[in-house]
Amino acid sequence: MIAIVDYGMGNLHSVSKAIERLGGEAAVTSDRVGLSQASAILLPGVGAFGDAMAALRETGLDQVIVELARSGKPLLGICLGMQLLFEESEEHGAHKGLGLLPGKVVRFQEGTYKVPHMGWNRCSWKQPNHELVAGIQEGHVYFVHSYHVLPSNQDDLVAVCEYANQDVTAIVARDSIYGMQFHPEKSGELGLMLLQRFIEVTSAVKKA
Repeated sequence: MIAIVDYGMGNLHSVSKAIERLGGEAAVTSDRVGLSQASAILLPGVGAFGDAMAALRETGLDQVIVELARSGKPLLGICLGMQLLFEESEEHGAHKGLGLLPGKVVRFQEGTYKVPHMGWNRCSWKQPNHELVAGIQEGHVYFVHSYHVLPSNQDDLVAVCEYANQDVTAIVARDSIYGMQFHPEKSGELGLMLLQRFIEVTSAVKKA
């Protein structure tokens, strides 16, 4: 079972339904026991980094997520949820993140391109043999974000997309911690394939 963290700032319904359509079992919860008993944890996120971290701290979910992730329980952050995995963000001031991965979240610089980065962009694999993407053809996925991640360790970078004449972090992974900047549940066939792969590699497929 995949536990989807409910802290008031995520698109819980669409993610849950996508997992169920793929044969996985999903439960939306803010309960420590429920998170502990899950096969994997999914951290969604919509909104501002600072507000999200404040909501997690108020409920104590920040420490629960960190403890479980460091114990080896698989964790997937989606969109803002991926950004929260990192050490800090400059969104509307300086804010500390969960600190599970080294790096920071920065705003797209003003230029001739649109901010937020919204729409379909092609994902390119930086690590084509990584378990999340191995054997899956590169393609387009759906992004909505004004800030992007600069990982400190390039070994954590699994996929990028090109936007504003730069490579933008699209997928990160280290050990059992994963992140997708785009919305896999809104990214058509490729997005569902990547979500399916997460279900498979975390052994979170619902038993027949």
